[in-house]
Amino acid sequence: MSSTGPGLEKLVDDPRYQRLIRRRGALSWTLTVLMLTTYFGFILLVAFAKPLLAQPIAGGATTLGIPLGLGVILIAIVLTSLYVRRANSEFDHEVDALVREARL
Repeated sequence: MSSTGPGLEKLVDDPRYQRLIRRRGALSWTLTVLMLTTYFGFILLVAFAKPLLAQPIAGGATTLGIPLGLGVILIAIVLTSLYVRRANSEFDHEVDALVREARL
């Protein structure tokens, strides 16, 4: 038995499904580029701007590199939560509706 039945073909050809795939892909790539830029930006600072990251802050209790490193982690958490929120509020509902219609 073939895994591609008329319901699946109907779903793949649906313009709403195509729009969903484009929107989800655009969001994924945007967030990926933001995360990679943040991560590699920090790595480049570590590689080429050690004196900048070694600058003492907070009265010498820590250096600038520590909050910047924590910032990279926080940005990853924020970007992940943005994707999850959008997927749960928009994408999942659209997929469910399309699957229900394809089963009929």
